[in-house]
Amino acid sequence: MERKWWTLIAVSIAIFMLLLDITVVNVALPDIQRSLHSSFQDLQWVVDAYSLTLAAFLLTAGAVADQLGRRRVFVTGLIVFTGSSALCGLSSSALMLNLARGLQGTGGAMMFATSLALIAQAFQGRDRGTAFGVFGAVTGAAVAVGPLVGGLITSGIGWEWIFFVNVPIGIAAVALTLARVQESRDPDATGVDWLGLVTFSGSLFLLVFALVRGNDKGWGSTQILALLIASAVLIVAFVIVERAQKRPMLDFALFRRPAFAGANIVAFALSGSIFAMFLYLTLYIQNVLGFSPLQAGLRFLPTTLLSFAVAPFAGRLTVRVPVRLLLGTGLALVAAGLYCMTAVDASSGWTTLIPGFVLTGIGVGLVNPPLASAAIGVVPPARSGMASGINSTSRQVGIATGIAGLGAIFQHNVTSGTTAALAHSGHAREVLASAHGQLSTVLESGEIGRVAGSLSRGAHAALIESYRIGFTGAFTDILIVAGTLALIGSALAFALVRSRDFVSSDHGSQAQAPQAEPQPAAAG
Repeated sequence: MERKWWTLIAVSIAIFMLLLDITVVNVALPDIQRSLHSSFQDLQWVVDAYSLTLAAFLLTAGAVADQLGRRRVFVTGLIVFTGSSALCGLSSSALMLNLARGLQGTGGAMMFATSLALIAQAFQGRDRGTAFGVFGAVTGAAVAVGPLVGGLITSGIGWEWIFFVNVPIGIAAVALTLARVQESRDPDATGVDWLGLVTFSGSLFLLVFALVRGNDKGWGSTQILALLIASAVLIVAFVIVERAQKRPMLDFALFRRPAFAGANIVAFALSGSIFAMFLYLTLYIQNVLGFSPLQAGLRFLPTTLLSFAVAPFAGRLTVRVPVRLLLGTGLALVAAGLYCMTAVDASSGWTTLIPGFVLTGIGVGLVNPPLASAAIGVVPPARSGMASGINSTSRQVGIATGIAGLGAIFQHNVTSGTTAALAHSGHAREVLASAHGQLSTVLESGEIGRVAGSLSRGAHAALIESYRIGFTGAFTDILIVAGTLALIGSALAFALVRSRDFVSSDHGSQAQAPQAEPQPAAAG
């Protein structure tokens, strides 16, 4: 077998592992919460610790890979990801898990930033399109089976094993990459932009930290205001630093091409809407409706399987219709699906979500295939590592800020909604006494069942019903916010992604030819 096909196999194995790990975590979160006695904020950090480090290091990883070698950085990322996966499984506290998840995100950044670049370097002409098609099928399969596999593992042998399974797969991927994948780099690459890394990652961390802690500390408190101001100052500093660099890790000149800007807006909007909502969908299906992890994984299949099934058709359409049509229509369907889910109320069953699951699944399937080419199709192949890193960064920033921002709204509204419903029930005093006056803490910790079990029959029923009312009210509020973000992304995709912005590759083929190139779908 030719070396290029071994490259495709190695990269596909690694990314399958990475994406499978991201999607299986969603259905394991309630079990993690109970096992580690973690709060709602801890659950946010299980996802955000990963997304933050992934977003923070993607740009640097792309630049380092262009300079030191994409295979070298890819293998390093595999090793870090595999080792930190083992640490995740061994975690005995929420803090240990979140620190390990942050380390896992660092390894994931190295893999994400180099995966598409390794394939683009190894393949030319028609074979490149074939390779990206295979890669897209692999990534789609990982996303499709992730919730089900996560449910099987969590229900069968425990949440720890969703991380332990990465260890043998990661070791095999490292061995294959070292033996069969050819090294590649950008001969014109310069040093690492450390100042850019510090300002960008610092700004992102402070923003997410402020969003997560805002409800507890108060949005007008000195601490939260200071965090938000510091985040704004650092992002301004990042822009200034990058503009002063001869070879910045984020080349703002690329954003002068509307198609590149549009592709990154689409990546942010997709992740900040439907993928950020997966955390809250999981909590609703398991904590409110009472389904097990496996049962929850099965109920996500309409979205995941449809996105997998639609993607190949979307890939074929990219050579017949403008990319903007696929991106804009896909995000519009995501928005429609999220709005459909707002039909949920305290008496709803899971089937109320099905129309929304169907629409969002089709929408994600339409967006993913053309998104990567819209991101890297406006730069020469030698800069594909940087372009891929920027687009993946947009995705992870969308997830991190989406989960934190939606969580700030959700956390406040679920507490106020539950408290208001309890007040109308006439059992508020007994419930608050059982919760020692800390109802919000009980709601955040997911221990509503423990408190309810110590109450009289009437108070028990009142607390459960009030929680369902408060949860579904807050849930529909953030669905509207997420749907609006997707709708804005759709409008900007139609406006900005223009075919004339794509450039020819060094091999003479137009950028529109490989537009079925997939971008790995991010999820929690």
